[in-house]
Formats: sequence, C-alpha cells, structure tokens
Amino acid sequence: MLTLAVLFYVFYLPGTLRLGPEKTRFGYLKERRDAAYENLRDLNFDYKAGKLPEGDYQGMKTSLEDEAAGILGEMESIQQNAAAQRARIKTKR
Repeated sequence: MLTLAVLFYVFYLPGTLRLGPEKTRFGYLKERRDAAYENLRDLNFDYKAGKLPEGDYQGMKTSLEDEAAGILGEMESIQQNAAAQRARIKTKR
C-alpha cells in the first residue's frame, strides 16, 4: 500500500501543467549579452583591484569583447530579419 502511495505521488500529473514563457533565440542572446557585460565589469574590477596581471587582463578582456560583439551582431541580424519580414507582410496586404 505504501509503495502504491509513493508511486502515485511521484508519477501523478495534474490536469493542467503551467509552463514558463517560451524562450526565443533573441531572449537567449539578451541573457548572454548581459552575462558578457557583467563579466567585463567584474574583470575590470579585479584588474583595478590588482588581482590580475596586465597580460591576463588584456587577453580575457579581448575575448569577452569579441564574444559581446558577436552576440550584438547576431541580435542586430535577428532584428533586421524581423523588420524585413514585417515589411513584406505589409506589402502583401
């Protein structure tokens, strides 16, 4: 009886499931952009606090800036594609 109760508790699915908002590629990129900016702020703080040597700082800074630039480029591309798609829809009407 106890086994049945435990199995019912573990595997029971309620009638309606509440799912979170669906993630889009653009939303994911915004999160990555924010993380890259935060990492850059932390890196600058650590460098100014004397925790990082100049060579390590420059290498990591360049890497983070390249990552942020790539993310921003992809976000811009998505926005341009969406704008072009909206324009095509308007012209078809």
